[in-house]
This record gives sequence, C-alpha cells and structure tokens, in this order.
Amino acid sequence: MKREIKFRAYSSHNHKMYPVSDIEWDIDGRIWVTADDGKNGIELIDEEAHLTQYTGLHDKNGREIYEGDIIVTHPKSRYEAPKSGVVQFGGSCPSFGYKTEDGEEYDIWSSNAYRTYEVIGNIFENPELLEAQHE
Repeated sequence: MKREIKFRAYSSHNHKMYPVSDIEWDIDGRIWVTADDGKNGIELIDEEAHLTQYTGLHDKNGREIYEGDIIVTHPKSRYEAPKSGVVQFGGSCPSFGYKTEDGEEYDIWSSNAYRTYEVIGNIFENPELLEAQHE
C-alpha cells in the first residue's frame, strides 16, 4: 500500500498554518521545521511548530484531512446522528480517527460507504468550533 506522507505546521508565533517542506533535528534534539510561507520559506523551532500529519484522506469537498482538523460526519444512514470531533492518531489503536468533545473515539473510514466527512477548521485556528458544536 502506497500512502502519501506529508505534514503541515501551525506556527504559534505567527498564528498561521503552513505546508512543511523539511523537518530536521539538531544534536540537542530540537526540531527545526522549514515551512512554505509562499515567499522564501520560514523556519520554525520546537515549541513554535505544531506538526500535524496528513491522514491520506479527503473530505467531501476534496480538502485534505490532517491531524488536528475539526470534522463533522455526514452519515448516509438515517439511524446515525452527525458527530463532530478532532482528528487524531492513535488513542485506542494505531490509526487515524476522531475524538468527540465527550471523549468518544471513532474510526475514519476511507470508503465513504457509511458516511462522509467535512473539515470545518482545526484546533489551532478554530478551537471555538468544538465548543459551538456542543452548546
């Protein structure tokens, strides 16, 4: 199975999400991320760069789904209610899934046979979206 592996990084300094072109570690174990800012590129160091990995999946609008994205499910069955949560790796098993505000964990299915997903934001730029979903 071939899967595209890529990352993006949220800069806590610039308060912006960037595509990542390079990741390196120095001798002290600090992470250095080179991000594409549309100009010359910028370097983000350790705590400033919040890395998120691409899941290999797209939402119903063709948008790539990354860790940290806030998604809403669109079930195809009338017996299933829509849910929202944050995409994460791991939790109960080594795969991508999403965790709802009430702590429930669900798998993300790649087939779209039972439901589709929609990215509505991410936890870095839009944390209020999770709160709004549960009010």
